[in-house]
Amino acid sequence: MPNDLSVLQGQRCNQSESRSVMRLHQGDCITLRSDAGLFQVIGIDGDHDRCWVRQWPLKPQGSPVFEVPLDQITSPSGSD
Repeated sequence: MPNDLSVLQGQRCNQSESRSVMRLHQGDCITLRSDAGLFQVIGIDGDHDRCWVRQWPLKPQGSPVFEVPLDQITSPSGSD
């Protein structure tokens, strides 16, 4: 694969950013650099460095799914 992201079996991916490694799995709860809320990973597209997330916890009327670049994701603790 020509980029630093590789998709592994089971919707898992590794992304190298500087010297740290981010491990992202479908179902993980994450935060975004642009939003303090909590989001759940729905799907990952490692070939295009994107994933789909929805707000967590789910709202009674449902939480819309939207696409974000992988470089906008941080772990809930803020360390990535």
